[in-house]
Amino acid sequence: MGQTIVEKVFSSKAGKEVRAGDFIDVEIDYAMCHDSNLAFVMKALEKIGCKETAMSNKLAFILDHSAPCSNEVAANLHRQIRNLAQQWQVNLHDVGEGICHQLMLESGYIRPGMVVVGTDSHTCTYGVLNAFSTGIGSTEMAAVLTQGRLWFKVPESIKVVITGGLPKGVYSKDIALDLLRQLGTEGANYMALEYAGDGITNLSVEERATLTNMAVEMGAKTGIFAIDEQVRKWYADLGLNANGGVNPDADAIYCKKVEVRAENLEPLVACPHSPDQVKPATGLREIKIQQAYIGTCTNGRLKDLQVAARIIKGRRVARGVRLIIQPASRKIYQAALRENLIDVFVAAGAIVLPPGCGPCVGTHMGVPADGEVVISTANRNFKGRMGNKNASIYLSSPATVAASAITGKIADPRNFLPEEG
Repeated sequence: MGQTIVEKVFSSKAGKEVRAGDFIDVEIDYAMCHDSNLAFVMKALEKIGCKETAMSNKLAFILDHSAPCSNEVAANLHRQIRNLAQQWQVNLHDVGEGICHQLMLESGYIRPGMVVVGTDSHTCTYGVLNAFSTGIGSTEMAAVLTQGRLWFKVPESIKVVITGGLPKGVYSKDIALDLLRQLGTEGANYMALEYAGDGITNLSVEERATLTNMAVEMGAKTGIFAIDEQVRKWYADLGLNANGGVNPDADAIYCKKVEVRAENLEPLVACPHSPDQVKPATGLREIKIQQAYIGTCTNGRLKDLQVAARIIKGRRVARGVRLIIQPASRKIYQAALRENLIDVFVAAGAIVLPPGCGPCVGTHMGVPADGEVVISTANRNFKGRMGNKNASIYLSSPATVAASAITGKIADPRNFLPEEG
């Protein structure tokens, strides 16, 4: 009987064959902590009397949620984190470098077949590079930093088969929203989403990362891709080899199979106040917006900015609308500058922010007012997500956000793109 990708990864780490439902204790290959949760991790470490870490050469601290700091509490926390990073000699990514999940992909920390944990639910993003990655709690992370190990229940896997090519104006975010429409926010609880099908062949790692990033929105423990030419190319561009790739067996057992026919998709939007409240953009075109946001660990990558710039170039943001652009990393920001994308956004009246997570989680820079409507490329739209429980958040692709910012209402991006798409 064959194995899924996740079963193979955990079998390799456990040194024996394991199956979905088995409990195992394994060594952690890499760990990530960001500023938002490191305060709780450090309190837990203090309680257990931990003075040193078992993960110093396999650990990154990233300052991205309150970056730059908006108050003295955040500033003092950042100083504590910098001091601990220096004491433990761990990798520190300071304010302005970017969002934790993008930096983990860019920095070469992840390798195929690894087991990676982080203090953020969207740590599942790294499965795009053929690793098992998942978010854990602060006390669990304290245990990992102390022992270098953690227990898991091997998750069952849902096979997500994506077929066909994406039509004009439709992107990987629309695939993710279609999956949410099918599975709901609890349809994959403690499972792994394993992506397959001919529809993923031409999706870049950047585009695929949107899918693994949003796996947790369906309750999944992780999302994961097999090793293929797109993944190998990503590593080659980093100057690394994609050695040790893990693919599923042809006779692997899945608890469920879900199909997305990409060629039949249209631009989709998740309505307040849950990411599974998905409707076609065409049916929401009378909804006025006051803020549009392109960024986050879901859709702040270069390709996302390129798509948005194609729509925005030569146009102006609608009167009464604030368009916020936030590249996911410094590397992406620099690339956008070289391609004159930033000029396009600024000329249109957009606000360009330094790389970080502030508006997405509502810590600062972009909190909406009472009653305002926001359309965002983020992954969550629960009440209060952007810092105000009295605002309404819609989720969509960068193209749909860009088109909406121009019209002042939720818009279909296909009306703003040339025929070649």
